[in-house]
Amino acid sequence: MKSIAYAGPHYVESLRMHEHMGFLSCVSILFLVMDPLGNLPVIAGLLKGIPPGRVRRIMVREHLFALALLFFFLLFGQFFLNLLGIQDPALGISGGIVLFLISVRMIFPAQGEGMFGELPSGEPFIVPLATPLIVGPSAMTTVLILASKSDVGFWRLAPAMVAAWAGSLAILFNAAAISRLLGERGVTAIQRLMGMILTTIAVQMLLTGLAQFFGKA
Repeated sequence: MKSIAYAGPHYVESLRMHEHMGFLSCVSILFLVMDPLGNLPVIAGLLKGIPPGRVRRIMVREHLFALALLFFFLLFGQFFLNLLGIQDPALGISGGIVLFLISVRMIFPAQGEGMFGELPSGEPFIVPLATPLIVGPSAMTTVLILASKSDVGFWRLAPAMVAAWAGSLAILFNAAAISRLLGERGVTAIQRLMGMILTTIAVQMLLTGLAQFFGKA
């Protein structure tokens, strides 16, 4: 990243710290991006009226679909990016924009809508639970970005994905109970906090992508 030294020593140092991702850093970012706490009110409303035992089976099933999606992007995402000629700077910039838009909707949700707009009626199957709620565009993009980092690698990112996925499952498996415990205001406050944290991550992803672009240009 020496080509962006003009941006100032503090900014360069922050990018270097961002590039060297440890296991816990990967887990934290993926967990925040999956945002199970922010999805609590949507999940609880979507599965309202379904027996608790059935809800738990649905959550396990949908999380398995979501995990399969994550591994698909981990294993084959780079191949499709290379096939389409998409380079790392474009991936970082687009990922930052997508994540920023989602984080803004978390902080300022549209009136009368969930985070992802109107949801279909009936028992969910893959859509909208597995995707885009549990694993959405931001999670898929984050996996691609982390996989492209030379210091992360498959054997660090794969366990991090499973750990973040397990945390999401543990929370959403008991979505109704946690929603009752926290209350509507508690869930809303957590969603806003997650949104603010994700906004910071999105801006950092965008800045890193721009720095890579101008460095290669």
